[in-house]
Amino acid sequence: MMTHMKIKLFLIALLCSTLTFAQSEKFTQAMEENIRTMDSAKTPEAYNSVSAQFLRIADAEKTQWLPYYYAGLSLSINGWADPKLDKDANSARILEYCDKAAAIKDNSEIYVLRNMAYTQQMLVDPQTRWQTAGKQGGEALEKGMKMDPNNPRLYFLQGSGIFNTPEQFGGGKAKAKPILEKAMQLFEKEKPEKLHPSWGKQQTAELLAQCK
Repeated sequence: MMTHMKIKLFLIALLCSTLTFAQSEKFTQAMEENIRTMDSAKTPEAYNSVSAQFLRIADAEKTQWLPYYYAGLSLSINGWADPKLDKDANSARILEYCDKAAAIKDNSEIYVLRNMAYTQQMLVDPQTRWQTAGKQGGEALEKGMKMDPNNPRLYFLQGSGIFNTPEQFGGGKAKAKPILEKAMQLFEKEKPEKLHPSWGKQQTAELLAQCK
């Protein structure tokens, strides 16, 4: 009797683990496909479309933060690529996805995305928004660095911001260079988990080349 019960429990556990594995494989395949689509996107329509695809994955996978992250990242890239885009509305959507991702698992990558959203808001009107959106972007980087001081994308964004700030306002290539060098050192050591963010190394190298 006891043996039959043990066999039954074992079979139930095996079935559950098999179903979980199948769901995990389906999630991984869908995410990999969408990440490739995002990387090859070139138009606002393509970025919006892949963002919507990531949201559909997020709705199906209630415990995964990465689909929300990539939905926001797609919109963030589009914010730089589309000059006609309403940056405020776009940034608000990105921050909404950041909140949803953080509710599942708050981490430094989400603060990378928050910084980019606030930066887009600031650049709508830098002279009047640097004390609000600019400050919020800086705070996002600080919080991210406290969570993970080895995240190279945080230093890339910090260095990029200083690189693009005029010298008379405390920026410039000379001040950006050591921060970008630190970012590059961290990129060289980085071993991201599957599906996790790994972008930024090429952009860092391009900025460093201009600092020489």
